[in-house]
Amino acid sequence: MKPLNYAILKYFTRIKEACTEDVIEALKGEYGKFKALNKDDVLNSLMTAEANGLLEEARVELDQAGALKIYYRAHQEGKDTINKYIKD
Repeated sequence: MKPLNYAILKYFTRIKEACTEDVIEALKGEYGKFKALNKDDVLNSLMTAEANGLLEEARVELDQAGALKIYYRAHQEGKDTINKYIKD
């Protein structure tokens, strides 16, 4: 089993875009018992990956409750870097 942050990054190499809720839903089967699989910690991981040039913001929207949802995606260079250092 990969560390959670690695799993989050690898997830973005297989999808078009995702928000924190999408990431949590996708990983809860394998990582559901991890304390860090929550909205705040996943968002922190995504923002760190963005700051390091691995992900970029794709779009933003408001959910039904009026909360901001930020969608991220891995551009090709980011995917290549993630796949180079994190093997399946």
